[in-house]
Amino acid sequence: MVDDPYFLIRRSHLPDVLKRTTQVSELLEQHPEISVITAVKQVGISRSAYYKYKDVVRPFYSTKEDQMVTVALTLRHEAGVLSEVLNTLAALMANILTINQSLPLQGLATVIISMEISNMRVEPSSTLSTLSEIPGVEQVSIVGRG
Repeated sequence: MVDDPYFLIRRSHLPDVLKRTTQVSELLEQHPEISVITAVKQVGISRSAYYKYKDVVRPFYSTKEDQMVTVALTLRHEAGVLSEVLNTLAALMANILTINQSLPLQGLATVIISMEISNMRVEPSSTLSTLSEIPGVEQVSIVGRG
């Protein structure tokens, strides 16, 4: 039996103080040059409320250290497509662990990428959307989590 269980809840259903706490945390993560005092003033909560809740409310994707995801992509056999995928993942702070690419058949290649996502600033679903918008990326899907 767990003494202090975890619950999953949509952000839209959180009380206002918890929503604002997550906003402060996101602001501090995105802008490390600003202080907690500046961030809480900008978001509109007290410093004490932020410190009370900052360690107990966070996005679901950030709750597990060293979280890994394996993604399968179908790419057109065109110069620079894989490079653009890797540059996009680097910009999103993904840590690439492995890359496996098939030989192109009928102008398409399958690429399997395993990556650590614990330092990413976006959710995996947003990453899939971003990757699918790259010209030459025909299909993207998560094939494993670990």
